[in-house]
Amino acid sequence: MKFIIAVIQPHRLDAVKEALTEVEVFRLTVVDCQGFGRQKGRAATQRTADDEIHLVRKVQLQIAVNDEFVEPTISAILLAAKTGDKGQIGDGKVFVLPMDDCIRIRTGERGADAI
Repeated sequence: MKFIIAVIQPHRLDAVKEALTEVEVFRLTVVDCQGFGRQKGRAATQRTADDEIHLVRKVQLQIAVNDEFVEPTISAILLAAKTGDKGQIGDGKVFVLPMDDCIRIRTGERGADAI
């Protein structure tokens, strides 16, 4: 089991949800978030030494998947979250973490069955 966290641009959310549905990933949590990467929240054309650091609005997807869904999930996110053919700075990141356990509160099921 893996826990996938994807931080993407908000305007790409619908495309990513569609791509996930195509690979039969139907369970996800969406969290509005803010942050910055290498550019520190500045547009490349507006950089000056006196610029403040601005937090950029992003969307975080949290997806728990069984092992056979890891690569299809990552591929779907990469394909749908990329802006244009080559992508752009700020398109986001995907983090893949091991997941020791998952428990469905309603039934008490654990592990892969709970996902």
